[in-house]
Amino acid sequence: MSLVARYLEEHGLSTVILGSARDIVEYCGVPRFLFVDFPLGNPCGQPWDREMQADIANTAVNLLATVQQPRTTEVAHHQWTQDPDWRRRYNYVGPENAAQLRSIGDARRQRQAAAKSA
Repeated sequence: MSLVARYLEEHGLSTVILGSARDIVEYCGVPRFLFVDFPLGNPCGQPWDREMQADIANTAVNLLATVQQPRTTEVAHHQWTQDPDWRRRYNYVGPENAAQLRSIGDARRQRQAAAKSA
């Protein structure tokens, strides 16, 4: 998306990128970047938190409307959780939970197969 944003900007369309991979996006040199320190795939906020999502979207639109200089990064003020150790546990798979997660995955795949064949 970063390279697409640069292409669009070169052709007169203003862009803003919302994302979590700060090092990659900044390396690509996008014109406007709203860094959201959340797990990948969640740039607009926590699921079902409409207030957070609206605030992040409004911040992005404001960034689009106000930033004039290239390679501007703004950091969203929201936090994924109050727990500073969330990165270590987010999507963690280890010996103590692998069997449970495998069982959940197997059950999901069975439901998907049944829905697909119906």
